[in-house]
Amino acid sequence: VVNLDVLAYSANLENVAEVSASPLYAFEEADICDAPAVKAIFARHQPDAVMHLAAESHNDRAIDGPLDFVRTNVMGTAVLLEAARAYWLGLAPDRKAAFRFHHVSTDEVFGALGESGSFTEETPYDPNSPYSASKAGADHLVRAWNRTFGLPVVITNCANNYGPFQFPEKLIPTVVLRAMEGKTIPVYGDGRQVRDWLHVDDHADALLTVLQKGRLGETYCVGGDSNLRNLEIIKILCAHLDRLAPANVPHAERISFVADRPGHDFRYSIDASKLANELGWAPRTDLAAGLEDTVRWYVENRAWWEAIRERGFESERLGLAKA
Repeated sequence: VVNLDVLAYSANLENVAEVSASPLYAFEEADICDAPAVKAIFARHQPDAVMHLAAESHNDRAIDGPLDFVRTNVMGTAVLLEAARAYWLGLAPDRKAAFRFHHVSTDEVFGALGESGSFTEETPYDPNSPYSASKAGADHLVRAWNRTFGLPVVITNCANNYGPFQFPEKLIPTVVLRAMEGKTIPVYGDGRQVRDWLHVDDHADALLTVLQKGRLGETYCVGGDSNLRNLEIIKILCAHLDRLAPANVPHAERISFVADRPGHDFRYSIDASKLANELGWAPRTDLAAGLEDTVRWYVENRAWWEAIRERGFESERLGLAKA
């Protein structure tokens, strides 16, 4: 496995320390927008496949700095596709036939749902934020390289991920860390937004399944079959924290409702039946158990996230810029 990362603000090499000494692992610090660097990495390592997860992904940051998202998510994907195409064309016939480019995307490209229904692979694109629009653009580029140049691709659109090692800007670690620090816990708007939650282990399993068995040119939606309102998730996390990291008051009393994010989608839900029926994948992590394990991980790994705090990240509110 070759790990290509630009080492931006959210990167942390400690997350891969367990595998860093393995002869089966290599790390390359590079920007996917740097065409010569990407081309050299292909030539140096001769990969059998590409798993494209590199992206700017935090919606609040996309509101404050949308062009960074366009650069990385759109232009970076185009550079990576071109490098992969040139490399693929030069492979021996057997390796060329086996090569795959797996583009990892988000359910946010489909826009927002009302109180019912779920996204499928046939849902029209309707992105509402700079982040989701940039990922939609990347999805379209991947399909274009498949249909125009024949590059063998697969695409996955996933639900919200959670689990250990998640950078503290995301909802679940934000809640856990701020609660443990005795700070207020921000809830956007009225907290009624609904998200489908997918444990990172289940997502990794789905990605490998699609890479190995997915039909070329196809898209697969990856969901956790676990839909909850944001406020419900936050209250569950607070209940776990009351047991695992008790404070002088119940953690839920620190909840503070704040101004909603501009363009905040109301509801996401994924129908992953295509992935289940075609490839036999289904999520295995129960949400209740997964959330408890995740809270416990952050409680027991305080040194990990305190080191991030020491680098200057404080979980302060972003994304309030308006036209």
